[in-house]
Amino acid sequence: MNGGSSMSTRRHWLGRGAGLACALGVGCMARAQAGRPFTMSYGWVPWAAGNSPVTQYMISKRLIEKHAAEFGYDLTMDYRTYPAAAPQVEALAAGQLDMAMWGNTPTIRAIVAQHPFSLVSVAEGRLRFLLCTRKDSPIRNVQDLKGKTVGTLMGADPYNAFTQILRYELGNPDPAAHGIRMVHLPTLPEAAQVPAGMDATLAVYPAFLKAQATGTVAIMNSYGYTESHYDGPEGKGAGILLPSVKHSPFYPDGYYLHRSFRIAHNSLVEKHPNLVLAFLLAQQEAVGVLSETDPSVVSQLVKSYWGLSPAEGAKVVRDEVVFRRGWAWSTEGDALSLLATSKMIAGARIIPEPLNWAQVKSVFVKTAPLVKLAYDRLGAKPALAEFQSARVGDLRGLPSWEIQRWKDRA
Repeated sequence: MNGGSSMSTRRHWLGRGAGLACALGVGCMARAQAGRPFTMSYGWVPWAAGNSPVTQYMISKRLIEKHAAEFGYDLTMDYRTYPAAAPQVEALAAGQLDMAMWGNTPTIRAIVAQHPFSLVSVAEGRLRFLLCTRKDSPIRNVQDLKGKTVGTLMGADPYNAFTQILRYELGNPDPAAHGIRMVHLPTLPEAAQVPAGMDATLAVYPAFLKAQATGTVAIMNSYGYTESHYDGPEGKGAGILLPSVKHSPFYPDGYYLHRSFRIAHNSLVEKHPNLVLAFLLAQQEAVGVLSETDPSVVSQLVKSYWGLSPAEGAKVVRDEVVFRRGWAWSTEGDALSLLATSKMIAGARIIPEPLNWAQVKSVFVKTAPLVKLAYDRLGAKPALAEFQSARVGDLRGLPSWEIQRWKDRA
């Protein structure tokens, strides 16, 4: 009896979803293409944070293929791993990648370059960035970095997080203003190792946790708290909230509003919107399951990439914004991360000038109706009030399908 009830419910939602999609000219196309073979290429960064276990779960359960079949596709997924976002941007711009995972800075640069893409959903957020050094280093606080050499992934989120730490701790975001020489380190694990010739690095949490065994220590993190190697004006050791972080417009997120997004080439959105819808359903199914799963178990889905024990991996999972929320729908606050970051990197001369709000909103327009379809089909959860809740520790706002109600911003 339970099986029959479940099947009846499933048919109800399938029928409702097809009807809604047809109203947008989506579901009708899928029925005309019943059984159509299609290969979709998808880029991801398994060494990053929350996108990694979510994607691995979708791979293991063949979730995108399952939901694509509901719309008449015989889908083959071509998952491609990348060390960072930059090569994904190049591949998508060349028409060689259908979907990808990009952080704030690559997304902004792609908007400036007018690449043909749209934002689909939040891939991950609140990634913890750490100022790292070696355990025998005399560098114990941000002031000690003056005149030193710092390595990180340049032109990307780690560098941006570092400049904001400098802005609020030292008064100027430009490393050169403090005599700091920056060196590009092309991979996240390399940065965590603090290679020879580096006095310090800006690393991401999963890579740092693994590198601790080889002598890497942390001074502070992007949330605004000290780490174990800290010794400075505010005291000594981990867990001290640095007063300067409260001056950041991103607090309580920290010095930096980190978000990474799932990206789709516009040709996929326009020609195969049901595949984007299938992805949204698959991602939310994965996020929903993993949000209710023991974080230590979640982390072991990607042990081959993170190389962390269940206890250490659980620390990364607990930080993740999509697991804290339980959903991956994009909000006005997530879009704000692009606008604010564009101002930062324009100041660093990475782009000619900051984005305007219309440019930011433009990359949500094509996918917003599809996101609303997925949201409705999955029971319209969470309620709209939760998107705007001020009682949570991350910046939210109205979801992307309410884009017409987003506030005007300079």
